[in-house]
Amino acid sequence: MPRALICGSLAYDNIMIFPDRFKRHILPEQIHILNVSFLAPEMRREFGGCAGNIAYNLKLLGGDPLIMATVGDDFTPYRQRLEDFGLALTHVRQVPGTFTAQAFITTDLDDNQITAFHPGAMNHSQQNRVEHVEDIQLGLVGPDGRAGMLQHARDFANTGVPFIFDPGQALPLFDGEELLHFLALADYACFNDYEIQLTTERTGKSVEALAQQVRALIVTSGAQGSRLYLPGQTLEIPCARAKAIVDPTGCGDAYRAGLLYGILNGFEWEKTGRIASLMGALKIESQGPQNHRPTRADICARYQASFGDTLAL
Repeated sequence: MPRALICGSLAYDNIMIFPDRFKRHILPEQIHILNVSFLAPEMRREFGGCAGNIAYNLKLLGGDPLIMATVGDDFTPYRQRLEDFGLALTHVRQVPGTFTAQAFITTDLDDNQITAFHPGAMNHSQQNRVEHVEDIQLGLVGPDGRAGMLQHARDFANTGVPFIFDPGQALPLFDGEELLHFLALADYACFNDYEIQLTTERTGKSVEALAQQVRALIVTSGAQGSRLYLPGQTLEIPCARAKAIVDPTGCGDAYRAGLLYGILNGFEWEKTGRIASLMGALKIESQGPQNHRPTRADICARYQASFGDTLAL
């Protein structure tokens, strides 16, 4: 079975619910001396990070992903979870004296959010080298430490392994010249609609011009579906039907797992895009990025229902 190496973050998402509205506790005229405390009696911890989320979804599809990431001394619960799910952690490096990357998110009754993110061990991701991994056919460079993302892109290019450039929330770390450098090294690129707009502004190039730098450029637009820019054509991929809209967290990562699966198996691009869309829909039906558990039979049935086509995993 062809294998993908997913370079990116493993993180804890600590989500707290403030049973009131922030605006009732923040005085606009005193914003320059802000000092507030929100009592959040409800809290949950989710396992996340783009590398973990993508690998989780690719495993659901029947893939055999490898994760490349750096983690801290507090990684034990996440390690146990990934191992129980059958994911190899050979290339997950623990950095002594650090915390695993984590977000602290407080949400109020109006769905406003205050988030603090601690990168922790992610800042040491350049210590992992792609060239030390054998027998991989495809890679992905996702949100991670800045130096690590640059290093891993160079490593994939130097070893001749095709890869997807997926900067995600790390995109603001790079200027236009650096983004063009990533695209020159990559074979594929994936952005959401906000990220592609920021990329065109920073590079001074249109989406169509950026697409010419890679074999395929994918732009996701949430409920509006996704668009695949390919040599000589542009494909519009509709959203797969979701049974319920519960939580969009991690939907983009689920989509990317579908892309990896389709590319690894040599599927045509329309089918690849539809699988990616379906994985996003399956994820949005559950809270948290790694709590949905469809079987391969479930995925095939939902594909048939959404697109009127057969999928055999």
